[in-house]
Amino acid sequence: MEALEGHGEVRPGPAEEEALAHAAKDARSGNLRALLREYRRARTQRWGTLWGYVFIAPAVSIYLVFNVWPIFRGFAMAFTDYRYLVPGSEWSWNGVSNFREMFAHDGQFWPSLGISAEYTILSFPSNLLVALAVALLISRIRNSYLAGTYRVIAYLPVVLPISVALLLWNQLYNLQFGYFNLILKDAFGVQAGPNWLGDPGWALPSVAVAGLWKDFGANMLLFLVGIYAISRELYEAAAIDGAGALQQIWSITLPLLRPIFVLIIVLNAGIFGATEQVLIMTNGGPQHATLTLGLYLYQQAFQFGDLRLGYAAAMSLFLGVIHMVASGVAFRVLRTERS
Repeated sequence: MEALEGHGEVRPGPAEEEALAHAAKDARSGNLRALLREYRRARTQRWGTLWGYVFIAPAVSIYLVFNVWPIFRGFAMAFTDYRYLVPGSEWSWNGVSNFREMFAHDGQFWPSLGISAEYTILSFPSNLLVALAVALLISRIRNSYLAGTYRVIAYLPVVLPISVALLLWNQLYNLQFGYFNLILKDAFGVQAGPNWLGDPGWALPSVAVAGLWKDFGANMLLFLVGIYAISRELYEAAAIDGAGALQQIWSITLPLLRPIFVLIIVLNAGIFGATEQVLIMTNGGPQHATLTLGLYLYQQAFQFGDLRLGYAAAMSLFLGVIHMVASGVAFRVLRTERS
């Protein structure tokens, strides 16, 4: 290092200046490499994210077209007088006229709503009880192969197309050749069995039984998932304390299945409409004894008159509100940390 005359400052020598220049060059080169690495990482991440969007685009598009758009379209349609056979009526807005007619002037709306409520009372609690009972019985089977066989048997009706399953039940209910009346005649001596689907008093319970057989397997599977997730140590501790099987179910199984109950109630809220069952088996008869609200709005939209899609959409929106209220009550009453 050389001192400057009269100032006492130190000036680096040639060797030191060269070393400082090399250090600055290395620092600049290191910064450049770091910036290049960061740029490559950002570019790779950007293209990776872009490819992710490309791969999920078909699924998102299908969901938007077949789920989201119909919801918004149906909501808007509920406030129009859209009649499919009337040209230009698709966007003929009529405000709340559909709801005014539905609540105050439609003589079939409230009876159909009452039949839907009756069908739900007949079908849903029994579905829940049968599914839970079958799930509890299967969960007690220790042989995994045998338990799997019973699960498949109980779930088979769910896999069957609903038209095939319910037409099968139509044959079982046949007044002359149905197995139910033949069993009543041969086993109990009943010469004239009930007209299951032709008697207004028997029709709705008969449809509810067929719907129970068709749908309980899905709820049974959900209950089984919840039961298998419960630790066996809880049951062992309860058995040591002297609790019997029923006490264990009441004190351990049912409380820990509350999230499953919430899920089942939410998933089965649509049972209130009960459209497919009555459409295939009775088409609302006899004497409108099975004309549920779901079938009634279907008839308004696709069978009667000039196909009042706007009026049917208003009834469908009302059914959607009922489903949301039922789900909200389920979350409120059966609320748990997980639900």
